[in-house]
Amino acid sequence: MFNRPNKTKSPPGAYSQNNNAMLVNGGLEYFDLLERMIDEAKHIIHLQFYIFDEDDTGRRVARALIEAAVRGVKVFVMVDGYASQNLSRDFVDNLRRVGINLRRFEPILKSNSFYFGRRMHHKIVVTDNFHAIVAGLNISDRYNDTPTSVAWLDWGFYVEGEIAESLARICIRRYKARIQVRESSFEAISLNLADMAAKCSIRVRTNDWVDRKREITRSYLEMFRTATSHILIMSPYFLPGELIRKRMKEAIGRGVKIQVIQAGISDIMISKYAERYVYRWLFRNKVEIHEYQKSVLHGKIAVADGKWMTVGSYNLNNLSAYASIELNLDVDDKRIAGDAEQRLQEIIRRDCIMVTEESYMKTNRLGRIMQQSAYYLSRLLLFLFTFYFKQRE
Repeated sequence: MFNRPNKTKSPPGAYSQNNNAMLVNGGLEYFDLLERMIDEAKHIIHLQFYIFDEDDTGRRVARALIEAAVRGVKVFVMVDGYASQNLSRDFVDNLRRVGINLRRFEPILKSNSFYFGRRMHHKIVVTDNFHAIVAGLNISDRYNDTPTSVAWLDWGFYVEGEIAESLARICIRRYKARIQVRESSFEAISLNLADMAAKCSIRVRTNDWVDRKREITRSYLEMFRTATSHILIMSPYFLPGELIRKRMKEAIGRGVKIQVIQAGISDIMISKYAERYVYRWLFRNKVEIHEYQKSVLHGKIAVADGKWMTVGSYNLNNLSAYASIELNLDVDDKRIAGDAEQRLQEIIRRDCIMVTEESYMKTNRLGRIMQQSAYYLSRLLLFLFTFYFKQRE
């Protein structure tokens, strides 16, 4: 990890400069770093995840949290009430017994204000208001490298400095929503954030339709509007809405090359069939399609012109745009964005197959019917999830 810094606040939505950062591979690299962050925390930990499974990986993270709480660190955990509903009572009680503060985000049928389709989808850990990691992966064996399986392909983005304070405030606001918690419970030491060893421009972006925030969506629209050379996108469940498609088409019209890495092996087959129906539009608009073959693809990252990138929990579909609570980091740094682009290009070269229009047209009639049916069924489900918010826009 990096050296510490002083404090100069950036306006909301602006890029902060007093940061160090690095892109982290999913699997062992991510979970080793996560455990090290927890082990080295001295004052406070915020951990918020969509899925927290009670498997080997989940128990490993839980043990680290328990050890932190025993040595006097304040620990606040929040998990999604739907995706993490299978945590056993014993597992939860073991966390709470040592003083870990754990709550679920709007458990289904138990919420005072149930919003159909709204889930806490972000994945974030902040320690001591100085270290943080924002990711697309959850706490579960399938996102980790095990003796019997390769982790799903995903990313974390580790930061130190000013941006971590902003992320801590987001965690506190989310944790406090609709429950009474004393502000003093979240107190952490004041850190000196000046004279960072390196300056990295980062901003926090969120999507949450209840709070009427569409910052990540706007970041993608801005990317398509301002890119001058090329864009490389990795996105599972890739079903871009009409506005995203319009901006993609405009970018291509300006001569911007767009490459998309999508899942070859998917955990949600209806989504994969629906995505392949969208290939028709991508081919018509000269978008280059690559399908990842090594394992399930779950990473969400985009790089523009080798200079700018966004990474986090946001999928390019209307569920992320209009329903789920999402969190990304935008990074305006040529060194880090260039490194991300090189990694993605290496994945294309080593672990993907390029889908051509010629090979796609060999799909038999039944396959095409299944793709079309999946696409329109997905649109119907997304409409049901997002209708309320669209009516309010």
